[in-house]
Amino acid sequence: MHRIRGLAPVVSALAVVLLVAAGPGTRVGLWDFRFGFQLLKWSAYLGIAGAGLGLLALLWRPAGSSLVRPIAAVVLGVLAAAIPWRWQEQARQVPPIHDITTDTERPPEFVAVLPLRADAPNPAAYEGAGIAAQQREAYPDLVPLSVPAPRAETFRRALAAARESGWEIVAADSAAGRIEATATTQWFGFKDDVVVRIEADGAGSRVDVRSVSRVGKSDVGANAKRIRGYLEKLR
Repeated sequence: MHRIRGLAPVVSALAVVLLVAAGPGTRVGLWDFRFGFQLLKWSAYLGIAGAGLGLLALLWRPAGSSLVRPIAAVVLGVLAAAIPWRWQEQARQVPPIHDITTDTERPPEFVAVLPLRADAPNPAAYEGAGIAAQQREAYPDLVPLSVPAPRAETFRRALAAARESGWEIVAADSAAGRIEATATTQWFGFKDDVVVRIEADGAGSRVDVRSVSRVGKSDVGANAKRIRGYLEKLR
């Protein structure tokens, strides 16, 4: 039991180290994002093991022994396992797609961003009715935004909202009514490309947004969340 008491916090601490390293290591290019995901899996397994060992140490601890190490092992182990588990649950609740748009029939197209996606595993071309059906079922609220302002004014507001969102502006073509940008996720540093299309709609304007991940089959809902947040800024 003495060995378990000593091993439990070590295992849990290692799980936390893997958890913390997975994202930043991917972001700075130390390893591929797939290896980063593998680190998350190992973190979860080690976290479960560390928490289990910590519980054993608590249940069969010698009288008068300290509670600090076994409790720390349980807390750190649960933390290391809970975060990857939560992300996995989020991924299961959304369709395995990575291309989200407010207009599935006539999606905004990328122009200036295309050279930046030259080596990206995910295509820039919209993949059609299959993902459109999945998106409509999962995100029925993602529809074009009507703005009661002329197209030129709406373009200026849309560009300001894109900058406020922290995106890297790649192109802003007021004549075409198109804004292209790249959004970088905070932890893993994934690059997702965004195109905003502004069109005249009577006396007002219509705004459509499309957000596409460069890598990964599923975006775990990130692109839909990004579009919602952007449209909320415009409202």
